[in-house]
Amino acid sequence: MKLIDLLCDVEYEDIQGDLGLEVCDIAYDSRKVSEKCVFVALCGFRLDGHDYIDGAIKLGCKCVIVEKDVKVSGDITVIKLKDTRVGLSKLSRRLFNYPDKELTTIAVTGTKGKSTTSFMIKKILDDSGNSCGLIGTMGVFYLDKYYHTVNTSPESYDVFKYMREMLDNNVKYMVMEVSSQSLKLKRWNGVLFDYAMFTNLSLDHVGEDEHESFDDYKYCKSLLFKQCKVGVFNIDSEYYGDMVNGTSCKVVTFGRSSEADYRLVSCKNIIEDCFIGIEMEVCGKINSKFRVSIPGYFTGYNAIGAISVGDLLGISLDNIRKSLENVSVKGRMESILVSSKFKVLIDYAYQGIAMENVLTTIKESNPKRIVTVFGCGGNRSRQRRFDCGEVSGKYADFSIITADNPRYEDNDDIVKDILVGMKKTNGKYKVISDRKDAIKYSIVNAREGDVILILGKGHEDYQDICGVRYPFDERVIIREIIDSLSEEDVERLGIIR
Repeated sequence: MKLIDLLCDVEYEDIQGDLGLEVCDIAYDSRKVSEKCVFVALCGFRLDGHDYIDGAIKLGCKCVIVEKDVKVSGDITVIKLKDTRVGLSKLSRRLFNYPDKELTTIAVTGTKGKSTTSFMIKKILDDSGNSCGLIGTMGVFYLDKYYHTVNTSPESYDVFKYMREMLDNNVKYMVMEVSSQSLKLKRWNGVLFDYAMFTNLSLDHVGEDEHESFDDYKYCKSLLFKQCKVGVFNIDSEYYGDMVNGTSCKVVTFGRSSEADYRLVSCKNIIEDCFIGIEMEVCGKINSKFRVSIPGYFTGYNAIGAISVGDLLGISLDNIRKSLENVSVKGRMESILVSSKFKVLIDYAYQGIAMENVLTTIKESNPKRIVTVFGCGGNRSRQRRFDCGEVSGKYADFSIITADNPRYEDNDDIVKDILVGMKKTNGKYKVISDRKDAIKYSIVNAREGDVILILGKGHEDYQDICGVRYPFDERVIIREIIDSLSEEDVERLGIIR
């Protein structure tokens, strides 16, 4: 492809060099540049791609796309744009021949429930014979393929590349978690999603490296519904009006409200020998009962959102019912077989409301004790830490406070913030900074009838410490702990090996 053809959808401010260059790929990481590759310099929170232009040129790059004034040798083509992140989206979309136009695209946004809802939609479509790809917090999934990703919403180049790959493998549907950050950075500029869902909104993602205010966070979420054909909204959210304001999409609603198109009439937790989850009744555009194999009233909202999309896509109620009764999501109320005497669950709940939902759900089953193991992420909202400490202190019988992803912060400072919330309650707690040691302590000191909730990391298989992601899969960690126990402890704790 000629460079001038690649640039057909972007407006450029300045040009130096030859637009007739032959190009075959785009890179936004200077280390991945090859010959005939265009390097797009992005301005990030901590790194600036403009600082790596020389490195890209040394690897054979003949064209750089920038948003700042730069000086390079005369034989290098330089294209200046107003915003290179918007430019990357448009260039990538063109490079991969507009794959979003061929796929049926379903975008999901909200503070909580994005991953669970997305996996429910994917399972409903897959089980009905409609191959569906998924891009989100846990990675990229389609057919038998999996790719690890760093962010909830990867860079636009990667998303369009995955879309094209899905199409090449006869996948026709794609569901994608869309983060507020990706909307703020305009990664999806020019994309018109077929369906977009709003799950809920609560105070989160406000702080360093995120949103400067809740109003900004809320506004960025609403941007999704200005670039979709059909918007599917949780009408019960107090921010429903903010999401639908100014949108021109068709509006479909779900929730408990009598005005909802898909109304959640009832929802109850069920714990049977071979089934842990909920039973729910839906009326309105459909009238039916469903069982969902994930416990918690919040699961009802995730499920009715997925049911709404499935119905809009023409999937039969029988297929939807069968899929939801057998759905499972890694790191979302995930039960780990450890002992015959106590239970261990892993969940991604990393902020107050999500943690409260998990704890109140488990409390309904009347365990002897609820023991939590949790920390909070560094370089994120301090309010999240206060809330988590207070919620665990209020609902758990014992809390073990440890590390999550401290990132560039000292974990001791994070723990101090958690204790601010904890000390508003009479909750009992212990601080064990090393997360593996904390998990081991919870298991070794477990009592019969306990439910141990390991919270905050869920599906993640790493710990982010000072910019380095160290391997840390809690399923592997638990297995290592069990293997290290003495025979006496194995017998005492009823460990299942």
